[in-house]
Amino acid sequence: MSVSTQTSAIWRSLFETTQGASASLRPATVFGPCSAESEEQVLSTAQALASAFPNNIFRAGVWKPRSRPGHFEGAGDAALGWLQQVQRKYGMPVATEVANPIHVEKCLKAGINVVWIGARTTVNPFAVQEIAEALAGTGLPVLVKNPINPDLPLWIGAVERILRTAKSPAAAIHRGFHSHESSVYRNSPRWELVIDFMSAMPGIAVLCDASHISGDPILIPQVAQKALDLDMHGLMIETHPNPSEALSDARQQITPDALQKLLSTLVVRQVDSEDHDFHRKLLELRSRVDSTDDALLQALATRVKLIQEIGSYKKAHDVTILQLKRWEEILQRQQRASIEAGVDAEFVRKLYTLIHEESIRIQTEILNKR
Repeated sequence: MSVSTQTSAIWRSLFETTQGASASLRPATVFGPCSAESEEQVLSTAQALASAFPNNIFRAGVWKPRSRPGHFEGAGDAALGWLQQVQRKYGMPVATEVANPIHVEKCLKAGINVVWIGARTTVNPFAVQEIAEALAGTGLPVLVKNPINPDLPLWIGAVERILRTAKSPAAAIHRGFHSHESSVYRNSPRWELVIDFMSAMPGIAVLCDASHISGDPILIPQVAQKALDLDMHGLMIETHPNPSEALSDARQQITPDALQKLLSTLVVRQVDSEDHDFHRKLLELRSRVDSTDDALLQALATRVKLIQEIGSYKKAHDVTILQLKRWEEILQRQQRASIEAGVDAEFVRKLYTLIHEESIRIQTEILNKR
């Protein structure tokens, strides 16, 4: 099978259907080094991946956007020739990042099979539009990474620009979001935002860039499994023959051997089951969940009415909204109760923080109403 035919088959199966990837090709794999550093490095990585992952799309950055100058910014145009050798020698479609129309033009000329738009570019609608216009009518498949910050409309908008202007097949890549909070992750997964994206764009496949979320090889298996359990369509993972010597993202890359071992530990679960007993039991449990949700909503409604009464009472007696001691008592009591109830204490803290914020909002409205 030729590279162009192989790319077409993989893309049609994975990214041009509202049902996502077919079972035989799921999860999709986009593996390769962070950067194309040398001909030897690119070809040795491709050789190691070719037999283990025959349907893999080989990824390697040709132009690397760096936060500060003076660091390795990619091998540039020469690397396109190395990717062409990967196509010829190992039959793998190849992918690289583009950040402007000039990159697009060079990729088209070199016969690159897939391009992706990086997180630093997705944040700029002008840049995405220019790339989409450069791609118009080419049919070149495009992967769109989420923006650096957790801005869902910006991510959706970037994909829409590719679909409407370029009219190219498109998919998304979840690579995590920048956060100022301390975390074990390089980029916060914010899985709830990915779920929101999948709900908003059900016809668009989503792959998980486990390397950029993790920032550490130890976390990649956990992140990759979570992505598959959330029914994401595939994985992008950075691999390098000698990660410690990599010229970019050395800390998060793994060797091809380690990658193969990692993939062997992952469980690819079914989206559904044909077992009738499974569906009967699931229907029963979901019915009970629905009843519990109804009761929970009624309890919240009752609490809101009580808060409204408290707000009116405070207004009548010129008492402040925030009673810090009372709030701390509620939080401590519920977190203690959560342990006995078998509910995660951190989840309870987050839940009651939201409830308290709504309580403050309601009372503020009452006290300031004339």
